[in-house]
Amino acid sequence: MVSIGHVAHKIINYIPYLLVLIDMRYQGVKSGSVDNHMEMGKKLLAAGQLADALSHFHAAVDGDPKNYLAYYRRATVYLAMGKSKSALPDLAKVIELKPDFTSARLQRGNLLLKHGKLDEAESDFKKVLKSNPSEKEETEAQSLLQKFDEIQRLTAEAHRNYKNKDYVTAASQLDTIIETCVWDANSREMRAECFIQMGEMWKAATDLKAASKLKSDNTQAFYKLSTIYYNLGDHELSLNEVRECLKLDPDHKQCYSHYKQVKKLNKQIQSAEELLKEQRYEEAVDKYEAVMKTEPNVHHFTLLAEQRICHALVQQGQQSNRAVTVCSKALQSEPDNVYTLKDRAEAYIQEEQYEEAIKDYESAAKLNENDREIKEGLEKARRLLKQSQKKDYYKILGVKRTAQKKEIIKAYRKLAQQWHPDNFQDPEEKKAAEKKFIDIAQAKEVLTNPEMREKFDHGEDPMDPESQQGQNFHQHFYGGFPGSQGFNPFGSGNFHFKFNFN
Repeated sequence: MVSIGHVAHKIINYIPYLLVLIDMRYQGVKSGSVDNHMEMGKKLLAAGQLADALSHFHAAVDGDPKNYLAYYRRATVYLAMGKSKSALPDLAKVIELKPDFTSARLQRGNLLLKHGKLDEAESDFKKVLKSNPSEKEETEAQSLLQKFDEIQRLTAEAHRNYKNKDYVTAASQLDTIIETCVWDANSREMRAECFIQMGEMWKAATDLKAASKLKSDNTQAFYKLSTIYYNLGDHELSLNEVRECLKLDPDHKQCYSHYKQVKKLNKQIQSAEELLKEQRYEEAVDKYEAVMKTEPNVHHFTLLAEQRICHALVQQGQQSNRAVTVCSKALQSEPDNVYTLKDRAEAYIQEEQYEEAIKDYESAAKLNENDREIKEGLEKARRLLKQSQKKDYYKILGVKRTAQKKEIIKAYRKLAQQWHPDNFQDPEEKKAAEKKFIDIAQAKEVLTNPEMREKFDHGEDPMDPESQQGQNFHQHFYGGFPGSQGFNPFGSGNFHFKFNFN
């Protein structure tokens, strides 16, 4: 009978052999799996399915960290995806594992040159030439070395010109450098500084935006970008960029101080715009006046406030004289602003300065000939001008075009009492008063009737016999005005007028 101890002893003796067999089996599966991933990755790369190809090359690298081809293929995918920063470590690993792989070294040197790492790029190009390269690789390496020499010379000259404050020449040289060193953050930052000194802020912003992405933790680029947008009057973009700065460094003093200012201004402008949407015009004016106090030194924000105050005053319709003044000030800074021209034209109409309104609408029409509001406004101003040269019911009663019904009736009462024909004894004076009294009564009738007033405001005189298609004058005043139920301003008899103010 075999003892349990003997069986256990035999099993223990076999364990090392079992472990070797298991390890050999695992290595076979592992190797086969890496090959499968490499093959699938190549097929997907050829088909343009980059994300899927990348996943397989990740798996191949994890499966065999010493497989230089897996790193090389993954670097190729990164480059195809535009991720040159991710490709560089993989190419470095390829060269570490296989120093004589000239294609990888040449590719890395080219990437280093594009990133502006000139000394490292030069080293790779020279090593390629010393490593018995193919004819094609040798030609490419020599060409890139010549390019390196040119970039190195231009970089030295650009720095010298920048130091001497010759920003135009330096910017031109940096243009040439960046054509080759497309991912060089330092060159873009220097060119941005040149553009700032030259006053070309939008160009500077473009370079700083690129630099903020090319260099990690580039808080200074975000800060400068935010201040540029702020000085250009774009508070929302400014706020976005300064927030990016604070994400990288919450304790950044410049960014935090600037953030508080931009946030306050942004909140005021958004609040003012909401008030305009809600037609709370007086409050909107107050809010935009606060904007000018918050930032009195940036012209773009002052101009914005003036333009929006102009608009609010016109919409409010109670301060047309002030509206004309504010609109005019805004147009001094931006004479071709169509919206402000339309607003001032409407303010001129409210002020009954129709010829000035026509001029503004005509200027606006030249800038935007397809704007329906401009066409309608111009037609209205022309009608009103023509109408003003005839009979103006607002002027007759001495009220503004924005007058409420109460004001109109009050003005009518006062003038009707003053000009009633019974107040005059002289026949000529009585005749003149009769005419004046008819005009006053007619004005009251038109301006207290919403339908008739709307017609008049659009340039049509509802009391004009010509506009009423042949209705004669007598019918209007003795047979009754439209909607007046036979109203007679004199009552009956010898002008025994009885006031009945409703």
